[in-house]
Amino acid sequence: MEENIRQDNIVGSRRFSNYFWGAFLAIGGISFLLAGLSSYFKVNLLPFANPTELVFIPQGVVMMFYGALSLSLSLYIGATILWDIGSGYNEYNKLENLIKIVRRGFPGKNREILLTYPVTSVQAIGIKISEGLNPQRSIYLCLKDERKIPLTPVQQPNSISNLEKQAADLAKFLDLKLENL
Repeated sequence: MEENIRQDNIVGSRRFSNYFWGAFLAIGGISFLLAGLSSYFKVNLLPFANPTELVFIPQGVVMMFYGALSLSLSLYIGATILWDIGSGYNEYNKLENLIKIVRRGFPGKNREILLTYPVTSVQAIGIKISEGLNPQRSIYLCLKDERKIPLTPVQQPNSISNLEKQAADLAKFLDLKLENL
């Protein structure tokens, strides 16, 4: 049965970079917020600095604004990690002649995203490689109606050889041709 069904797991928001940036923003936000409050109350709330000498308007207000903004971003990243946004799997089933793409979204009515395509509607497996400031290396499902459905998660770019190997294995498994987009 394993030779007829293939399932590729997709990592969502629970990546090291999100944990790092969430913690970094939380620590920075709390520090800025405490610095702003210290300048207002004229009581040192930070053990490693003395922000009581700051003038509350405008410096303390700006520090509190940046602290609140940073904490808000940290809470948003924490929520995406908790809900594991973007995680899921791609299932390629030769027995049912179906390709299922399953992802998790934000909580609500449509939390579970399920896309199903018959293998007969797929034209090819495509690879898109673009270098530069924002490199993009992705594998796509190219449908006969000219739609291109991304199969790889948003992440740090894979090596080109690894991406080509994954795409070639998938094309061979589904008995489809491989295209360069």
